[in-house]
Amino acid sequence: MEPHGREEGPRALFPLEARGSAMGGEEPGTSGRHPMYLVVHNQNKKQNIGTLARCATAFGVEEVILVGSNKYSTHGSHGASDHVAFRHFATLEACKEWLRERGAELIGVEIVEGAENVASHPFRGPTAFMLGNEGAGMNEKQLAACDRCPPPPGAGGARAPRRRSPGRYLCPPTSPRRFVYIPQHGAGTASLNVAVAGSLVLHHFALWAGYGEREREGYKFVVAERPQRTHRRGTVPLSEEQRAALSAERARRGEGAESGDDGGNGVALFDD
Repeated sequence: MEPHGREEGPRALFPLEARGSAMGGEEPGTSGRHPMYLVVHNQNKKQNIGTLARCATAFGVEEVILVGSNKYSTHGSHGASDHVAFRHFATLEACKEWLRERGAELIGVEIVEGAENVASHPFRGPTAFMLGNEGAGMNEKQLAACDRCPPPPGAGGARAPRRRSPGRYLCPPTSPRRFVYIPQHGAGTASLNVAVAGSLVLHHFALWAGYGEREREGYKFVVAERPQRTHRRGTVPLSEEQRAALSAERARRGEGAESGDDGGNGVALFDD
């Protein structure tokens, strides 16, 4: 196979010739390629984040978004975590606002009534996927954060989806929220490992969006040279917006301290 030119960094996911082959040849993150994001929240096994980062770079995720703590384990990534961009938000609300500004829909990956078969590719544009906890699945806050489907014309309030265990409403009884599930065909397990489930969903979105395939050499896909790290491993640095907000908060507190008024709280802007 004739080798393509290589690029470096988190955007070196696809050969230049293949990028956006079904979407007008645009680069990742531009109007010609529907970007995909992975939201990571409420994970008990920190090593899963490294494995998810490896899956994310394989399937063309634009950014992995950590909600809550800005620290993560790179265990299981085998160096792949250096090839995908990370972003951090202290709360799901802040994460949702950032996604909304970019026109990205937040879809949960969960086995609930009303969830759509991921193989049907029920996608509409830029999309962020949020996975559940390894044991308990998505919690109430995560479920409520997923975007709603617009109700069908003339329809009243739709029944809320339920988890396949007794007695738990997941959402208010209005229009259903957006979830996808992975159909299973064997009788030996109730659900898939988080990283396995995430990989299948990301792969389906990449197929739907027409992402170009990475070139291969021998029995492997070509891996770009590892970009130089500009921050401590396993920690997501503050974005420019977060730095500006933190500076403004510190300035406000400094002014309050001079006047003898600290604003009545000592809560930090960002979680560790």
